Amino acid sequence: MSDGREELEARAKEDDIEFFFAMFVDMHGKPCAKLVPSSAMDVLMGGAGFAGFAAGPMGQSPADPDLIAVPDPRSYTKVPWQDGLAVVHCDVAVDGELWPYSPRVILQRQLERLEAGLTFNVGVEAEYFLVRRRDGGGIELADPLDTAAAPCYDAKGLSRMYDHLTTVSRYMNQLGWTNYANDHEDANGQFEQNFKYADALTTADRLIFFRYMVHTLAHRAGMAATFMPKPFANLTGNGLHMHSSLWSDGDNMFDAGAHDDPTGLGLSSLGTQFMAGVIDHARALVAVTCPIVNSYKRMGVGAPNSGATWAPAYATYGGNNRTQMIRVPEGGRFEFRGADGAANPYLAMTALLAAGLDGVERKLDPGPPNRDNLYTLPAAEIAARGITSMPPTLLHAVDHLATDNVLRAALGRTPHGDYIDYYVQTKRDEFAAYHSVVSAWEVDRYLTLF
Repeated sequence: MSDGREELEARAKEDDIEFFFAMFVDMHGKPCAKLVPSSAMDVLMGGAGFAGFAAGPMGQSPADPDLIAVPDPRSYTKVPWQDGLAVVHCDVAVDGELWPYSPRVILQRQLERLEAGLTFNVGVEAEYFLVRRRDGGGIELADPLDTAAAPCYDAKGLSRMYDHLTTVSRYMNQLGWTNYANDHEDANGQFEQNFKYADALTTADRLIFFRYMVHTLAHRAGMAATFMPKPFANLTGNGLHMHSSLWSDGDNMFDAGAHDDPTGLGLSSLGTQFMAGVIDHARALVAVTCPIVNSYKRMGVGAPNSGATWAPAYATYGGNNRTQMIRVPEGGRFEFRGADGAANPYLAMTALLAAGLDGVERKLDPGPPNRDNLYTLPAAEIAARGITSMPPTLLHAVDHLATDNVLRAALGRTPHGDYIDYYVQTKRDEFAAYHSVVSAWEVDRYLTLF
């Protein structure tokens, strides 16, 4: 079987590529790369070496052998704003074996568990803010005129950021991603730029590149971009809505037929069972899809100054109803709203697929769709209906994750035990570090209270 070298060399020659970024991500989704000259193709194809302990949480100590980032030629992406540069996403290996701490490897192993002929397609909506750093510390919106009380879809806000947004749009289309919408989102300074869905691995690769592209272009324009879930306490946070469907030989298996629509929302029985699995595993799933302490400042039912939270407070589903964790906007797909801008797409899609397939295997029934505005439904009514609340903190979420055997199996084994235990401990340490910091809020509230 070809390793794709000839195709990669041909594309590099056609695009006049002088350098490659050999890129992979750590647990947090941070892109790590080495710059390899195209003249060193033997080095690139053999795998660029990294000291794994220095790269981030990748299951290594300083005593361990190098991580070897082996390029996947299918992921070749010409960098539109930098002549002579291309990115290739890599699968990490150690001592000649794929490394089970590598998020991209974890997703591919989960995809291999799909029945022959099935494809898991995902589309993502990545929200972000454009900001500037203050000289005295902190951040402010990059556009000082973006102060409207209801800024969502504001044409004037779009116009002021026209150069940035249209540049990103053109580059996405040059890459063949099919950008189909760009809008000012619900918060001041917040934007969303959409591209067409693809198979899960391709979409995950594209999202990593998209974030890298938005960061780079914002920096070149004297701004900073942030996908942080909740950078401003008084504004709507950054979500990562994920639209999912299973396909077989060009047919959407989630699309309801004339006699196969159990919820009346256009989802087949397969899609409905898949959705039910996501709901059943929601409290553990969000430890992966909302993976940092800041994520849980975005969730809840209270509205920020700029509008609704748009983040789920409960594990529910409904039709075209954005107060639900799962929205079914039309037949053939559903939108999972329980992910945010900090999500590592490889791990998030692994967990989402595993939860859904468990629902299919157990033929779970999600019950009737919820048609209420869950942001205003009284707590007593929530409790009476037995509706499951989302975890209030990262610590609560990872405690749920630690006991979820389906997600444990999906995230796989490592030489040192289950990956889920490594992930959970990393996140518990993260929460402990956060919790040990004394905040200005605490000082203001308690300093002279007693």
